[in-house]
Amino acid sequence: MADTKSESHAARITRELAQRIVSGQLAAGARLRQDHIALEFSTSHVPVREAFRRLEAQGLVESEPRRGVRVAAFGAEEIREVAQMRASLEVLALRNAAPHLTPAILDEAEEATRAGDCAGDVYGWEAENRRFHRAILTPCGMPRLLRTIDDLHLASARILFARWSADWETPTDRDHRAILVALRAGNIDRAAALLAQHVGKTEAQARPQAMRTPAR
Repeated sequence: MADTKSESHAARITRELAQRIVSGQLAAGARLRQDHIALEFSTSHVPVREAFRRLEAQGLVESEPRRGVRVAAFGAEEIREVAQMRASLEVLALRNAAPHLTPAILDEAEEATRAGDCAGDVYGWEAENRRFHRAILTPCGMPRLLRTIDDLHLASARILFARWSADWETPTDRDHRAILVALRAGNIDRAAALLAQHVGKTEAQARPQAMRTPAR
């Protein structure tokens, strides 16, 4: 019972801290004090340490010997790594999901795209963008792969919010629509190529000269 309770606390702390980091409420370099967090969540240090471990696995914090835990920074190399990993892993998931994509699943993905086009802010758009990707990838039936992709989406969201939350124009997502056209036609090779190209645009968005409208 104690282990289950500790696990529950760790999951709650992880979820809350991840939200603060991704949204920018906790800035890169901010120190996370174990005792302060334990006090805030009315728990012992055990679930806090577990939450730190999970956040580090997600790439959101980094542990420094004798200096504690800090919110991880991200630069051009990290952004490029996330983009390249997402492109490779999401294509792998899509190819395995393709035989199981029903018209209802593709309709759900299309609805997520329409909802994203109407989002009032970057946070609403990102949620619908993630819903689109989950809809077409989840049928792959590869839970470890999907968990890794979820972690990469967290990193992408953090980059997106840092860059666009103050200056946002809702895009029309032509990439999503092109992917859906290819999937409905059964052209998996084209859908996979479009998905890789689409995800790869995250790297370009991080550059100073990048266009001001996201194209994820």
